Amino acid sequence: MEPDELKLAWQALGRQLERQQAIEWELLREHRLARVQRHLRPLVWGQGLQFLLGVGLIALGVACWTRNTDVPGLLLGGVLVHAFGVANAVMAAITLCLAAGVDSAAPVLRIQRRMAVLRCVQALNAGVCAAPWWVMWIPVVVAIAGVQAPGPETGNAPWLLASLAIGTAGLVATWGWSLWRWRRHRDLDMAPDATDAGDGCDGIGRAQRLLEEIARFERG
Repeated sequence: MEPDELKLAWQALGRQLERQQAIEWELLREHRLARVQRHLRPLVWGQGLQFLLGVGLIALGVACWTRNTDVPGLLLGGVLVHAFGVANAVMAAITLCLAAGVDSAAPVLRIQRRMAVLRCVQALNAGVCAAPWWVMWIPVVVAIAGVQAPGPETGNAPWLLASLAIGTAGLVATWGWSLWRWRRHRDLDMAPDATDAGDGCDGIGRAQRLLEEIARFERG
């Protein structure tokens, strides 16, 4: 074989290997992006349930305060449950929209940015809609009682003050712990790990790590 023919053969072989590597990398990328979507499914299911819960709380709150406009305790309880239901439904809808907007065909950097926004919103969602259950179960119980058996004494039961004090202490402790954790990671200039999240972000954290692996491969 002549040197020119040998050179052309090597070049053809090199191009073939490059095409093979490109195909293998694209298959690997698609596989890992599919795993990213799977990690988001529990979040989507959970937010769907939260949206339904919000709608239910809205219905309960409206049913309570519209029937007890002359009973201050029941009126306040119904309004609080109504507002809390709106917050749950709105935050769940925002989170679902962000999760649905994660496009596997988009560049990895764009997906990473969307995931970072999604994680921030989900952390806010946890603080606004999950942690307040320390206290919000009390208005829910009051609203249920107001719908089932309205009466002036329903919204003024003695256990309300003790339950409210305990719930408020738990809520403040939860918010304080979340704030301390956020400051600790900010000072260390690192994102919270999924095992340390405690705010429903586990799946998002695993998806972010997969995206970082893909980004490293693309850079390398």
